Amino acid sequence: MLKRFAAAHLVLLASWVGTSAAQAPGAGVRMALKDVRTFMYQLQEIEKPAAVEALARSKYDLLVVEPTGTIRDQKGFDTRAMVARLHAGKPGRIVLAYVNPGQAESYRSYWKADWRAPTKGAKGSPDFILIPDPDGWSDNYTVAFWDPRWQAIFASGPESEVRAAMAAGFDGVYLDWIDAYDEGRVVAEAKRQNVDPARAMVDFLLLIRKTAREINPEALVVQQNAIELIDADPRLVNAIDGLGVEDTWFGGKANAKWGAKGAGDVPNRYEDESSTAGRLKQYEKFVAAKKPVFTIDYCVKAENAAKVYSEAVRRGLVPLVTQVSLDRMTSTPPPGLKAEDGR
Repeated sequence: MLKRFAAAHLVLLASWVGTSAAQAPGAGVRMALKDVRTFMYQLQEIEKPAAVEALARSKYDLLVVEPTGTIRDQKGFDTRAMVARLHAGKPGRIVLAYVNPGQAESYRSYWKADWRAPTKGAKGSPDFILIPDPDGWSDNYTVAFWDPRWQAIFASGPESEVRAAMAAGFDGVYLDWIDAYDEGRVVAEAKRQNVDPARAMVDFLLLIRKTAREINPEALVVQQNAIELIDADPRLVNAIDGLGVEDTWFGGKANAKWGAKGAGDVPNRYEDESSTAGRLKQYEKFVAAKKPVFTIDYCVKAENAAKVYSEAVRRGLVPLVTQVSLDRMTSTPPPGLKAEDGR
């Protein structure tokens, strides 16, 4: 998953893409997602004016950013002004909000003082907070995403995460941790509650889409990972506009700093459907459904980055090569951009 930050921190990603032309609030005529050729994604340190200005001045067609103002320690951050500046930096640019429907985050404003984090052996409080992040990222807790209390916090409620993002002028949402539907202890809890987790996740995605489009009728929804969900419930194609996927060729290790060992270059050595070949075959289903696929791989070595870009472009995918810390613009931008174009 892309989400790698604690409390007041955020991140960045860059790549290639493509949805339909639309009118974004205050942004003029938005370019079509299918016409996007480069994108950048930042979640860390976006609260710094210099970071926003650098993104605004960059030549990327699409920006995915942490909304920031929903973080408890950043409540005074002017998210609307940031989005307006990012839109103004390049006419027609698409700006999406990174949000996490599959996990509760203890640094968000919605996390109340009497809430308690779960442990490996016990649920948190409220009891829809099920388990710590399975990948070891602090302050992130996987939830029973079908619970009406969580869905109100995230989507349907008047002050929900989705409503806040759309009210700030974003063109849509980029959704992490959709793969919660397939996580072992979440599946067990769903079974105990007589819930089909795959169907419940697609229902949730449809609710997110409906909520976003109540504010912007052309709002975009991009799903990250969970590539098997399309098989479990074909309605998925009606809920999303694109797919982002990590680690097709190379991954990285949690918490590795930029340039450090583990920041990238960890080959995909799976031998099942999670292998490179298995993933590429699965992506074809999204492409056939006219959903652009954005690949995100983590590399430090230039030769690995070159391999990813070559292989992905050859297959009609939208590649990004960066490092797992996701805290700056990549030094190996996609073909068509020079390093200085993103600075």
